[in-house]
Formats: sequence, structure tokens, C-alpha cells
Amino acid sequence: MKLKSLMAAVCLSALATAGAAEGLKVGMITTLSGGGAGLGIDVRDGFMLAINQSGRDDVEVVIEDDQRKPELAVQAADKLIQAENVDVMTGIIWSNLALAVAPAAVAQGKFYLSPNAGPSQLAGKGCHPNYFNVSWQNDAFNEAAAMWANDNGVEKVFLMAPNYPAGQDMIAGFKRFFEGEVTEEVYTKLGQTDYAAEIAQMRASDADTIYFFLPGGMGISFMKQFAGSGVDKTVMGPAFSFDQGILGAIGEAALGVKNTAHWSKDLDVPGNAEFVSSFQEAYGRLPSLYAAQGYDTALLLLSAMEKADVSDTDAFRAALKEADFQSVRGKFSFGSNNHPVQDILMREVVKEGDVVTNRIVGVAATDHTDAYFGDCNM
Repeated sequence: MKLKSLMAAVCLSALATAGAAEGLKVGMITTLSGGGAGLGIDVRDGFMLAINQSGRDDVEVVIEDDQRKPELAVQAADKLIQAENVDVMTGIIWSNLALAVAPAAVAQGKFYLSPNAGPSQLAGKGCHPNYFNVSWQNDAFNEAAAMWANDNGVEKVFLMAPNYPAGQDMIAGFKRFFEGEVTEEVYTKLGQTDYAAEIAQMRASDADTIYFFLPGGMGISFMKQFAGSGVDKTVMGPAFSFDQGILGAIGEAALGVKNTAHWSKDLDVPGNAEFVSSFQEAYGRLPSLYAAQGYDTALLLLSAMEKADVSDTDAFRAALKEADFQSVRGKFSFGSNNHPVQDILMREVVKEGDVVTNRIVGVAATDHTDAYFGDCNM
């Protein structure tokens, strides 16, 4: 598979065979340039790998780059809905962009399958029957991390995240379950790259653990600066700052860090080893959490297509709700608000040969669901 063949408007032939269900058109808006582009590229590549492996010739995927800018995401959504007339939308990485696009898309009768962003607003009062989150609700990894911290002697934490919806959700999730003391709670600018002031605060803090969420390049910048600072404190966080693509840039500065995730390349469940191998063969790199989420999102979509035509909205919605596919993370089902019920793992950053990567060290939470389903009135 050539990466070039997946770029620009990626189209798989929409010709349906005689007697088969109608084809389906997917609009993918994701981040392919600018800050955080690696996350969007991984979601796209994981999604397209599953579509191509399916052998179906009745799925068309049109891909737009949001450049991590809400206004561009909204413009792309308008184009996909009004000009392209897509049936299903997916792809957004960032919670602020998801909030700008997903509610309007489902209000216009489209299905939205989130392969990453999980803002609390869309899990609670803003839930919708046509919105399905295939990744996690933002708080989840952090709630599980707090449970792990409680069981493993963490007493005082310094919390840090960017000041945008996902950052606020992440910190709220950790605080919801942590039984120790939060010594400081710091919010940075989204996209910030200089953390000298925050590291000085950490040095002066009596916290024993630094817990942070800084996705993409923010996490890379922080960990490199922190590793060279001489601050001797344990570091924890959700997987978003310690996933495979991020670790390739951070390197050994991340060794020993504990991080929560619903997936890992060494997870022993049906189909995962094959996914890791096929992704590596197709793209020449190890898959990340984001790639696994993109892959699962496509598997969910394909499973629904086997049971119903997208033109029958109620039947297609019911088929999505069944989640009748083998997730590469193992157990997966949807709760009452169309958000995942799943296990969350604790991983540790290690070195395997010359590669810095993650390995599973335990289960942080079993059959975990989000905290907002009670506010959803579907």
C-alpha cells in the first residue's frame, strides 16, 4: 500500500455489485498538517488500513485537513455535508474542533464516529443518537490513572494540562478519583512549547508525582525540557503524551513513565498482533494508539454495513450500537450514551532493543464507563 494513494481525496470505488447494499460515503476531517499532524495521520492510516483490508469496493472516503483550526474544520464539514453529501463523518482529533463540528453534523442527519476526541459535553447533555465515540471519553484514562495512583502509594500530585476542553476534562477526571492531595493545578496555553516556568513550579512543589496531559508536540517539548531539568519526581499521565509516535521524538527521556491506555501493541487479544504487523508492513512504522482507534472506527463502520444500509437510519444506528466487531483493544461495547465501556491498562515506557516503546504492567480499570452518561437523555 502506498501512502501517496491515501492522500488528498482518497476514494475507493463506489460501484456496488448487483444485489449488494448501497455504497457508503465517509467524510474524514482530521489534522494532517501543522501542530499535532502525526495524530491525524495515524488515525487516517489506521482507518484506511481496515477499509483496504475489507476488500469492499463500495466505500468512498473523502479526506480534509483541518490544520487544527476550528474555522477550517467547520468549512470542511460544510463542504462534506452540502457538496459531497457524505453519509458518515469521522476523523477529528481535538475536542474543541469536535465541539465545533459534530453537533451540527448529527443535527443534519449524518452519523459521526469519533476516532479520538471525547469531550464531556457530547457524553452528557449534548449526547445524540447519531454520535458514537469509538475511543474514550476525555476523563476516562485519567480516572483510571487516579485509581492506580491510589493503589500504588502516590500521595501528592502536581497537575498540568492545556487550557481547552480536553485539558479541563482530563484534570477533572483525575481529581474525581484521586484520594491524595493536589498541590498545584496548572493550565498552559494550547500549543505551548516552552515550559521553563512550569518546571520551576514543579521544582519548588512538594508533590511526589507530576501528572500531566500534553498531547502531540506539547508533550514532546515538555518531556525533553523536564528530563534535562534535574527535577527528581515521578511522572505519570494518560497515553496521549507517551504514545508510539510521540516516544519516537522524546526518546529515552520518557523511560519509566507510567501511562494509561485502552490499547497497547503487546495486548494479547484476537487480531491485535495481526493489526500491528499489517500496519508496520503498510506504513513502515509501529502503530500508535491513534492508529488503533482509526482502525477500530473503520471496523465498527464495516460491521454496521454488513447488517444494514445507511439509508435506513434506524437500522444502521442499531447496527452501530451493537458494536459487533473484534476490537484490537479486546472487550468493547457502547454504554447508554454511545460511549465506550472498556478496560483501561497501565503501561510503562521501556526500551526494546533500539526502540523506546510501551509495555503493559497491569489493568488500571475494568469495564470502565464515563461519568456523564447519567446526564444523557437519549
